[in-house]
Amino acid sequence: MDADPFDNPMCKNTVDAESFQGEKRKLIQPTSLKDPKLENLKEALVDWINRTLKPEHIVVQSLEEDMYDGLVLHHLLSRLAGVHLPVDEIALTTSAQIQKLEVILEELNKRLGLQDSSVIKWNVKLIHNKDLLATIHLLVAMVKHFQAELNLPLNVKVEVVVVEVSRSGIKSEVQTEVLTEDSNAGSDSTANSEKEDPIEQLLKLEAHKVNTVKKAILHFVNQSMSTIGLQVADVDKQFADGVMLLLLIGQLEGFFIPLFDFNLTPVNESEMLHNVTLALELLNDAGLKLPSIDPQDIVSQDVAATLKVLYALFKKHSGK
Repeated sequence: MDADPFDNPMCKNTVDAESFQGEKRKLIQPTSLKDPKLENLKEALVDWINRTLKPEHIVVQSLEEDMYDGLVLHHLLSRLAGVHLPVDEIALTTSAQIQKLEVILEELNKRLGLQDSSVIKWNVKLIHNKDLLATIHLLVAMVKHFQAELNLPLNVKVEVVVVEVSRSGIKSEVQTEVLTEDSNAGSDSTANSEKEDPIEQLLKLEAHKVNTVKKAILHFVNQSMSTIGLQVADVDKQFADGVMLLLLIGQLEGFFIPLFDFNLTPVNESEMLHNVTLALELLNDAGLKLPSIDPQDIVSQDVAATLKVLYALFKKHSGK
């Protein structure tokens, strides 16, 4: 199918023919940019980045505007893979940004197991040019590799115009580009639906419904802690230093945690982080399957992270 994307006024600002002469370039159709599924995927990726980089106090608002200079990708690689590359923290000039992206993407592609450039859907030029399609493909690949348990929206597809510029003119055709795949079978779809985190779903509901569940969890916690004479009044805040969490786990799981293993009266964030990390390790040893939770989130009083841990304990022990 031949078409001229320059006939569409919304594409005129997106396509610079001279900038990619001799290349093929994919451009998301304006109608697809408004697709709710694409919007949901973008929001999910932004939320994932911001949760992952919360300890670094980095906040991303736009995939189009905030990813091109390599700063966010550099920090994601460091947090997710423990890789610290010899690149500038902040690259101000175009040449410095491109040089930084070259180092980061080379390492990322290696970590993702992608050596064949023909199957890689992003490159330095596309990312630096704020190409949304390439940026999403890269971030989705990172989620699948580093945090496969994260549920991204399924079956997200967009219509793209594939543009090829040569001396003889411009050729283009419309194709469908898959950003996230659908489940392979009905049973898989059911499994994915069951796998959706109930706390994430809960927090999307009205405030009074969230509070009702919080009260039920609080009642369960206080019943469990009553034998050692302790009570919790605020689910959101009182678990942030890890002490209550460790004592609760000890009560429910029958663990004796020596006092020298944790900080009973933590005075700084480092000691709190030690306590919470120990608590999550104990839960993992006890076979409690938790969604991906960063100890820093609980220390930072992230309601969702705290409730996920407490709900997992509630689900396991409330019937006993």
